[in-house]
Amino acid sequence: MPLKFPIYMDYHASTPVDPRALEAMLPYFSVHFGNAASRTHAFGWKADDAVEAARRQVAALIGASAKEIIFTSGATESNNLAIKGVASALRPKGNHIITLATEHKAVLDSCKHLQANGFAVTTLGVRPDGLVDLAAMRAAITDKTILISVMAANNEIGVLQPVREIGLMARDRGVVFHCDAVQALGKVPFDVNEIAVDLVSMTAHKMYGPKGVGALYVRKQNRKLELEPLIDGGGHERGLRAGTLNVPGIVGFGRAAQIAKADLESESERLRELRDRLLQRLLARVPDLHVNGSLEHRLPNSLNVSFPNVAGEALLVGIGDICVSAGSACASGSEEPPYVLKALNLDHDLARASIRFGLGRYTTEEEVDYAAGKVADVVHQLRQMTAERNLAQPDPPSPLASARQAPTWPNPAEPVQ
Repeated sequence: MPLKFPIYMDYHASTPVDPRALEAMLPYFSVHFGNAASRTHAFGWKADDAVEAARRQVAALIGASAKEIIFTSGATESNNLAIKGVASALRPKGNHIITLATEHKAVLDSCKHLQANGFAVTTLGVRPDGLVDLAAMRAAITDKTILISVMAANNEIGVLQPVREIGLMARDRGVVFHCDAVQALGKVPFDVNEIAVDLVSMTAHKMYGPKGVGALYVRKQNRKLELEPLIDGGGHERGLRAGTLNVPGIVGFGRAAQIAKADLESESERLRELRDRLLQRLLARVPDLHVNGSLEHRLPNSLNVSFPNVAGEALLVGIGDICVSAGSACASGSEEPPYVLKALNLDHDLARASIRFGLGRYTTEEEVDYAAGKVADVVHQLRQMTAERNLAQPDPPSPLASARQAPTWPNPAEPVQ
């Protein structure tokens, strides 16, 4: 099969809408265009039925009940609603929140907002492999802790956190556990009952659904969870998220979730094989590359690597026909190294010479082989250019060496005339 350029390998940032999800959406833009809150006529009933069907599809993906799914505009809103909503509702019980330094900015910035308004936030570091130290988390919990927020899979390095253990720890201490599961859903099994999680943030566009629609799972079984809404006005979504529902987007989200659930096992294995193929081919040509984050506890489609002695910006320019990133999409354009890699204590230059490969549903073996070869070629070219530049312009002598060689005047050993 001939290659089509550019080659897309940034599936962590976003995914194309699956044609099957798009097909399900189309009638709700023009034919079945009713408002799902219109309860007095057929157009509203049709829209409401479609929303409830999608709610069941999304719930099934994570082992929840439909009544536990609240539709939002995306994961950023879901994260804000979960963190700020719990903090507001439970402030009389405590004011302490625990999270990780490698969380998505939607979580970290929500916590910063709360910290500026009187909450205490503990931001735990991670080990060099990107995983949290469970003993450190256990020690951080106090009688004032009301919320722990830890993502299932990191959006930059793909590391899978031990969310089941964290969930059990939180439940044992009576603490609410929120999990941003955006990157994990559809790639690895995720069941809210096995994980003992109370709140889960989701979005459609990371699983081949449309942008602008997401959901928050709010546990109802075995626990009455208190949550204050961010948006008021109309009582939609059980009073937790006011606003006219995005019916076409929700329908697409539901269908995408249904497809992801059906194909999870086979697609995950296919992506793991492609990811390993990519890594092995890179290692064969660039044996000194550095893999960022645990390889054992990692998403099957994710690979984040750094190339020593290479300028990261030049590398991205050199492989311009391959769509990858040097960090999260939310922080693209920054000249600073990705904060997630800094949290791993990676050297500044090595962190800036990193590439995030995100493989997906439409990635092929031919694309993987081309990408590995192209990256290796550009790395060697850049290193050769650096070596030639250093030979042409040798380093100047150090100031200390110059001082030793230069004569002093007047000579302090001789009397001044």
